[in-house]
Amino acid sequence: MRGGLTTRIVALVDALGNLVRFLLLPGQAHDMKGVAPLIRGVPFGAPLADKAFDANGLLEELDERGATAVIPLRSNRKHQRPYDTHAYKWRHLVENYFAKIKKFRGIATQYDKTDCSYAANWNLVATLIASR
Repeated sequence: MRGGLTTRIVALVDALGNLVRFLLLPGQAHDMKGVAPLIRGVPFGAPLADKAFDANGLLEELDERGATAVIPLRSNRKHQRPYDTHAYKWRHLVENYFAKIKKFRGIATQYDKTDCSYAANWNLVATLIASR
């Protein structure tokens, strides 16, 4: 039961802007908590993410997997590392997907009472969007 708390969504979108996988998190949780289960078993070459995902643990895991992280640096990072600024421009596909899915009233307002029904609506809407 959701108990009146908001739910955060962490989503993985492919290079064409289609939903691959999503995960529900409690509203007070940071998005980094959902990254490990979200990317487990998914092959990729260069994941795109925003500054919130600039964490040593994630960068090390991506390096072990042979992936090139396209994640801009947080402003407080002492050791600078390069990232592909041109490839980062394609991160708008994630934002575009969230814009598409939030056109559905039940998703945008988090109308459902339980996480299970909210996740079911996400799956339903993702199917509708993919079928267009």
